[in-house]
Amino acid sequence: MARVVLKNLTKRFGNVIAVNNVNLEVKDKEFFILLGPSGCGKTTTLRCIAGLETPDEGEIYIGDKLVNDLPPRERNIAMVFQSYALYPHMSVYDNIAFPLKMRGFQKDEIDERVKRVAEFLKISHLLNRKPGQLSGGEKQRVALGRAIVRNPEVFLMDEPLSNLDAKLRVYMRTELKRLQKELGVTTVYVTHDQVEAMTMADKIAIMNQGTLQQVGTPSEVFNSPANVFVAGFIGTPPMNFIDCTLREEDGVYILDAGAFTLGISHSLGEVIKKKSTSTEVILGIRPENIIITEEPETKNSIKTEVYVVEPLGSEVIIDLKIDGNIIKAKSSEELKLAIGDKVWMRFDENKIHIFDKKTEKTII
Repeated sequence: MARVVLKNLTKRFGNVIAVNNVNLEVKDKEFFILLGPSGCGKTTTLRCIAGLETPDEGEIYIGDKLVNDLPPRERNIAMVFQSYALYPHMSVYDNIAFPLKMRGFQKDEIDERVKRVAEFLKISHLLNRKPGQLSGGEKQRVALGRAIVRNPEVFLMDEPLSNLDAKLRVYMRTELKRLQKELGVTTVYVTHDQVEAMTMADKIAIMNQGTLQQVGTPSEVFNSPANVFVAGFIGTPPMNFIDCTLREEDGVYILDAGAFTLGISHSLGEVIKKKSTSTEVILGIRPENIIITEEPETKNSIKTEVYVVEPLGSEVIIDLKIDGNIIKAKSSEELKLAIGDKVWMRFDENKIHIFDKKTEKTII
């Protein structure tokens, strides 16, 4: 069983804590993605698993075996890098065969394995070419072939698609996900691209400044973010955040944003009052949960002005201006709006998020 477990993993570079007391479990055959902005510690975590960095504290288990003191070659992992790291003077065949030759495999077994992997990846016709004669997508397949040919317990992938153009990246996301499921190999994958993570992962671990923010399925981190950082990092366009004060008037709860007020249900107000550290909260609403109308439809309709319209084909991103603040909404292309139009917006109360202003943790 090739699961990967990190217990209290900490890695420092001088006074900088790159990875801060991280605890994770990657289950057998799981596609697990480490997601976060540049410098958040995700690649350092991956390098610790690979044995390329030595943790200052904590334990790393691969397949229930403590590997802290094992060199990379004895951990039975294969790593795919952002740069592909192919040998330019070797043919595709020799690049794929290289790790087997280094381990002393017999020539017949090397040949059989290389050809089987090449057929699996649909690159058999490229075996005699050099890396310089390949496209980006072909190079990526060769790098994958070199990893697959070893039959490792765990794949470690560090931003392997970031050098590809947008169209090829979308195609390779699909192919990588299919390959991982067919091979059934536990995979730990690093990316800063939240779309990549959402479309490929069985489970996502979101990191920021070396600290684990949340671990969950793509649906869990999108619909139930643990804090403001996760809520703002997941989703395109990102969630809108509005500072509010919770007020109670004659038994009715109101969120006062200054430029507008929003009446909320008594039960929702009671939950916020009970869980927040003060009356200062942050209202979060995703662009797709904002309804735009030409006339006010409810008492919670808010008058706004169209600031910018961003057509995206089947849908439109509309930037709405209210008292100097810009709020992004997502709508169908059927809604024809122009800059300067006066419209009304309202929030789907069942889809709003409330965060504590002080701790930035989720209340609702």
